[in-house]
Amino acid sequence: QVQLVESGGGLVQAGGSLRLSCAASGRTFSTYRFGWFRQAPGQGREFVAGITWTNSSTYYARSVKGRFTISRDNAKNSVYLQMNNLNPTDTAVYSCAAGYPASGLYDFTYWGQGTQVTVSS
Repeated sequence: QVQLVESGGGLVQAGGSLRLSCAASGRTFSTYRFGWFRQAPGQGREFVAGITWTNSSTYYARSVKGRFTISRDNAKNSVYLQMNNLNPTDTAVYSCAAGYPASGLYDFTYWGQGTQVTVSS
């Protein structure tokens, strides 16, 4: 089982950057696949980015590709989301998620509570 705690959210102006962190507990951190999702007010949850456990391959939603970067540090049991060139449409609660390596790329089992990101125009 994995427990996830996000941090790093906040208020930023359009064009700015933020780096989100996700601290994971569990002895088999390196075997999980991790992802970031977001949910804006009144909208459904949206996939943002994912990273595999084998060779840390990454994949992104079209809306953030080229602006966001997901990474992981197995030694620190942490996953990160670097967000650059933010715009107001990126405003949402961002959540970290963990999935088993045998499941689908967008199939995640464990979820954090989320951290708020607000981008002002």
